[in-house]
Amino acid sequence: MSGRLDTLAARVAEAVLHAPALAARLEAAGLTASDLATPGALDRLPVLTKPRLMELQAADPPFAGYLSVPVEEVAHLYASPGPIFEPVLKGHEAHGFDRMFRAGGLGPGDVALNTWSYHLVPAGLVFDAGARAVGASVIPSGPGQTDLQVQLIETMGVTAFLGSTAYFEKVAGRYAETYGMTRGRWPVRRAFLGGEPGDWMGKRRRIEEAHGVSTHGAYGTADLGLVGFEETGVQGYLCHEERLVQICDPETGVPLPEGRPGQVVVTTLARGWPMIRFGTGDLARALEIGPDGFVARMSGIEGRVGDGVKLREIFLYAAHADALAEALGPGVQVRIRVGRKAGADLVTLEMSGPPCPDEETREAFRRITRLRADEIRWTDTPVEGRKLEDSRDF
Repeated sequence: MSGRLDTLAARVAEAVLHAPALAARLEAAGLTASDLATPGALDRLPVLTKPRLMELQAADPPFAGYLSVPVEEVAHLYASPGPIFEPVLKGHEAHGFDRMFRAGGLGPGDVALNTWSYHLVPAGLVFDAGARAVGASVIPSGPGQTDLQVQLIETMGVTAFLGSTAYFEKVAGRYAETYGMTRGRWPVRRAFLGGEPGDWMGKRRRIEEAHGVSTHGAYGTADLGLVGFEETGVQGYLCHEERLVQICDPETGVPLPEGRPGQVVVTTLARGWPMIRFGTGDLARALEIGPDGFVARMSGIEGRVGDGVKLREIFLYAAHADALAEALGPGVQVRIRVGRKAGADLVTLEMSGPPCPDEETREAFRRITRLRADEIRWTDTPVEGRKLEDSRDF
């Protein structure tokens, strides 16, 4: 018997009393909450994907019958692009990200510039809460206003940068333009960055050399919080002890052995939002599987399952093209093309049908996805085929 499986069974037994969707999911798989204490029983539960959760929430808003505590226990209610709604309970605002900061050496005396968005999505607040939980002082700057970010670094003695890799490079470049250099000149010593596809570790080494900082990463999602974090001298991500991580065959959901690429599937032991056998859509490998059969250490993310595309730290789906077409009126067809130029992600909207003003189209796209459209192209021929295309070369 696994201690974590016993905890899972107890958590699920409590959750099914208040979360009818979870109860129905278990019943459909021929399982009870107590069954989950038995090794291997969890694997009988089909994987719940993020696109499927989006569909369920659209049909039964806001939480599709998965919230398993009264709303008064919820601290924050997030609305990520999709839309998809994610609750975080009071007392758990850091969503596990304090582990990343503690492992990265952040603590009392550090001043952290948090450039993640605080608007509707979780990143800003969970990074803020995690950094404060280890004793750091946080400047809640959010994204944008790059010249002000540079001024804050200089004036406030910022020692740690929190944000996307691309935005860190933009801020560092602007600082160097203003003061002549970063390395040896600015006070920033640590950068806690969001991962990117491709050779991210190589990019981090270049950042460290160019700017005189140590870089730190983690793997997490809005639905699950922190899943894995880095520890000095250890390859890959150590898995959060309250996340039962599996690397599974994307088609069958069967857990795979060490070294085989598959979808990251996570079961959380946290109360309130019972994401059980939740498929993140990310591809990775198990580097070490623990004695209870769950992944103890995982690789970095190597790709995606399905049609999800991540850019500017936000996921786009083919369904967003359909949602934009519907918002713009009958007869409109949309394809979203994602590209890359000079290290920056670019979004092009390819449109056909009755033309709409570009300003209206951009605003509708921003409202649906929280992303900016860089270019809009109207064509005379119907937009057919794939609704979302990613041509970025990393």
